[in-house]
Amino acid sequence: LVVAAIVFTLMVTWRRGRELLQRRLEASDLPIENFLEDLNSHSLSIAKGTAVFLTANPQGTPLALLHNIKHNQVLHEQVIILTVLTEEVPRVPAAERVTIETLRLGFARVIVRYGFMQSPNVPVALRQCEPLGLPVDLELTTYYLARETIISTERHSGMARWREKLFSFMSRNSVPATAFYKIPTEQVVELSQQVEI
Repeated sequence: LVVAAIVFTLMVTWRRGRELLQRRLEASDLPIENFLEDLNSHSLSIAKGTAVFLTANPQGTPLALLHNIKHNQVLHEQVIILTVLTEEVPRVPAAERVTIETLRLGFARVIVRYGFMQSPNVPVALRQCEPLGLPVDLELTTYYLARETIISTERHSGMARWREKLFSFMSRNSVPATAFYKIPTEQVVELSQQVEI
């Protein structure tokens, strides 16, 4: 019973922490349409290839994209806002896995769906974009990820302080997104941000 209680506490803390983190990030998200509207007034250098920005919110602008524009003043020829979803079914057929929405200025929104028994593989999913009208040269692709550092604070978050600290510890020791999504590490740019919960 003690072991079961510990495992249950860890699982519930992880789930609740992810919900709170997602809510906090979405609250500060800039809608992608507003970002693209603002982008028209900026003069940026254009880099060859494709930039893939992973985000949990397909409607928002990934923080890594905002930081890249702010600090590097560069935009790739093709920019993909990529969201990977895990559905509540064991398997999603390959024919139903990828959804593409073409946006303005060389941007595209790609949503990839997997079942809970499948292992996500982002490069394979990007290869599936070509028959759908979005060719991606994987050799000229750079993946941008934001890694959140969770900070436990006194503010009321909906979780006890000890659970916030536990979630922060679990988050620091979780599998990196590069390994989970099978992204080649030599093509990854990772940006860190601190999030208070």
